[in-house]
Amino acid sequence: MATVTFVDESTAGARTPGWALQIFEERLTLRELIRRRIHQEVAEHNAANAGPRRLLVQPSPTERALNGDPAQRTARRVDPERQFALAEEAFGRNGFVVLVGDRQVEELDDEVDLRRDTEVTFLKLVALVGG
Repeated sequence: MATVTFVDESTAGARTPGWALQIFEERLTLRELIRRRIHQEVAEHNAANAGPRRLLVQPSPTERALNGDPAQRTARRVDPERQFALAEEAFGRNGFVVLVGDRQVEELDDEVDLRRDTEVTFLKLVALVGG
């Protein structure tokens, strides 16, 4: 059994505290690893019935503006399959890269080795101004 620690970073320098998930397999595709991460996050979110805490894919500022202030309304249940589809799409358009240990995983169907203390970093890419 592996303990996978997920960490979110951005090229702007932000880093969230890591959180761990127990994985029983020694090898998984990146796609399945992302699926499990999202399902765990969504399950915690829906159980707490609170606003998004550390979801991989967040609404844009425009979407937040159009949908109103999230603090002013009751929390809605999040659909894990919808969030997973958004994450796949974001990965495909280079919205984020994934590092397992010190190796970048470039394809969703690439298999990754999971050890006892594997760190998986989701690096959100921030667009450069004027570039």
